[in-house]
Amino acid sequence: MFKVFAHQISDSIDLESFAAAYSAELIYSDHIELFYEAGTEIYISVFKYGVACFFNCDNDKISEFIKLISNHCNYFDDSELAKEYHIETQGEELKFGFNKAEISYFDIDTARLVMLNIAQSVSLDYYFQKGRILLEETNKHTSFLEKSGKLAISDKDLKRFIGKTHNLKNDIVENLHILDSVPNTRQNDYLIKIDSEMKTALFMEKRFDNIDKELEIIREHLDYFSNLINHGNSMKLEWIVIVLLAIFVINIIVSYIS
Repeated sequence: MFKVFAHQISDSIDLESFAAAYSAELIYSDHIELFYEAGTEIYISVFKYGVACFFNCDNDKISEFIKLISNHCNYFDDSELAKEYHIETQGEELKFGFNKAEISYFDIDTARLVMLNIAQSVSLDYYFQKGRILLEETNKHTSFLEKSGKLAISDKDLKRFIGKTHNLKNDIVENLHILDSVPNTRQNDYLIKIDSEMKTALFMEKRFDNIDKELEIIREHLDYFSNLINHGNSMKLEWIVIVLLAIFVINIIVSYIS
């Protein structure tokens, strides 16, 4: 039985600088992933979106690797956001659960595909947490608006909030190819089935949709807040124009009387 361990250690990892610093055999690379063979049936994957995934690695090797890669993280976060998964390679048929799978055939492509799905699963939890923080902050402003009839957020802070929401959604779209994990150059029915079964067992699509729906709720609230602020600014501008016109008229009347 093999252990797969994925850990979200950063919001992003500089793959180019890490590839130059790490000497293990690089089997596969693209703009999102580096996949290494670090020993006999020992594999390590590093993902741009801040996840490191380990296949058949002991704890000492994992700790050593995380210490090394921390120098290449945009923001190193040694959190508890991780997932351990077990692979039994002597199964008579494919069986996938949330924490364990049985497979009937094992090779390096299978290992990489399993690691990719576990890494995406951890990253979905990470994005869910970030989205939930934004949603809770949005709800605070909504509750305050309900109680007081006004917003307790400035136009500048609102724009920053909108930027955070858009950046989070862009990160998810850019980094998590939930529906297309099978290596394009080596697709076969076995890998396709593993990919599909893992996504079902890990509730990948459902979790992705939940995040997307929450971000849509946040966006709707922010659009409403923005409209309120713009309306308030418009009303202020109208009053400023009225006051200026009044002053102008008064000056004309005073000048005429004089």
